[in-house]
Amino acid sequence: MRGAGLAALMGLLPLLHAAVPQPADWVPVRWPWSEAPSLELLAGTPINCLLLRNYSGDLVSAAAGRGIVTLAVIAPGGDVVAAVRRALAARVTGIVLEGDFPEGAAAGVREAAAGAPVVELTARHRLPLGGNAPILGTYQGVWPGISVMEDGAKKAGPTGSVWIDTNTGFLRAVRAWGGATLWMANQPPPKTVVTGARYLQAIADAAISGARWVVALDDDFAGRLDKREEAALRDWRRMGQLLGYFERHPEWRDMREYGTLAVVQDTAKGGLLSGGILDMIAVKHTPVRPVPSQHLDAAALAGATMAVNVEGDALPAAQREVLRSFARSGGMLLIGPPGWKDPTSRGDSITLEKAELERLNDIWREVNSMIGRRNLGVRLFNVSSMLSNLLASPDGKTQIVHLVNYSDYPVDNVAVHFLGDFKRATLTTPEGADQPLEIYQTEEGWGVDIARVAVCATIRLE
Repeated sequence: MRGAGLAALMGLLPLLHAAVPQPADWVPVRWPWSEAPSLELLAGTPINCLLLRNYSGDLVSAAAGRGIVTLAVIAPGGDVVAAVRRALAARVTGIVLEGDFPEGAAAGVREAAAGAPVVELTARHRLPLGGNAPILGTYQGVWPGISVMEDGAKKAGPTGSVWIDTNTGFLRAVRAWGGATLWMANQPPPKTVVTGARYLQAIADAAISGARWVVALDDDFAGRLDKREEAALRDWRRMGQLLGYFERHPEWRDMREYGTLAVVQDTAKGGLLSGGILDMIAVKHTPVRPVPSQHLDAAALAGATMAVNVEGDALPAAQREVLRSFARSGGMLLIGPPGWKDPTSRGDSITLEKAELERLNDIWREVNSMIGRRNLGVRLFNVSSMLSNLLASPDGKTQIVHLVNYSDYPVDNVAVHFLGDFKRATLTTPEGADQPLEIYQTEEGWGVDIARVAVCATIRLE
């Protein structure tokens, strides 16, 4: 009997291992509680990874029993290796290093972790682009939403449109380097009570660019949720619903930005800053394909009809020749003004300084003149409070258009005009079942209409 029991247990081990999600499938949250009963809040959500600054043995054990990953968050200072060993002794799944550690500290932590996963949440300028880390993460990010001035008026950006604070340009620039899972681990603004709508916007802002926002709750919301207040539970359920919406479609993260406009930029410079040229183009709802200057070749420009060289004279000669060949073959090329230098991300700075923004305006005016009212993949109408992203499957047979609404009220009567000979269009939303859309002909291609967008919606073109 003992032998049979042992054999049965050994047979279950693969199943137990399979129940633990792999890093690419972790759906993370900063968990503010250390008691095991708090895990009841995860019911009905896809969240399966807890970032813990404080934890108890009961919490870690209960999480493991549910197949939930637990990661101890370690900050710089003190004996980091000793802190890692204490956390692993408490049976957490792995470690998160959050902050700017001395050179070589991460290697020492990985050695002490002895195979346990280690995730680094670094400053943007320290991201190991092009490396083999399964997860790239940063604690630096703008808080997404429509930017409002001190007098309550909506702020307009260089584009002349209502300005939306977003991390999408940064995320798309990083995604152009490869397929690592991306985590946006920025937290709510300090001493701020965040509305449920703003939490949804933060989730969607990352998700439409193939990343995951590490859910983080402000103190007021966490306190009300701990007391199980109905309004807080309602917002929490909506957050779980939206997370689940994107997790049910992992194929979206495998798609890449589509568009006939390519922006060539050194990701280690302006591509790591928010509010730069990629965000300016996004606010105008023009599909754009970021191309790291380090990866620029003829294949990277395949399908493009326009290209913007943000690097100007700083681009190496071999890459400049690629762009000259692109122009000789009929492509439209815009080069930054003489003497222009793309600003480099510095330490805690993740947005452009005022002087840098004013210099960037020179490029923006030329870009805006070049793209005009052209359809470079998709055009959208009645979307002043929205951002969008056009993605294509590897075989090019399927495209999706993500829409995110950053206002606190639904938007009605959205029109989407697209290129390509697609036979079927389907609307997907977090709130309901898929709906077929009627396709009609436009001057440049085809179009569909959407009656209403609450927080986000996705159109699938096939």
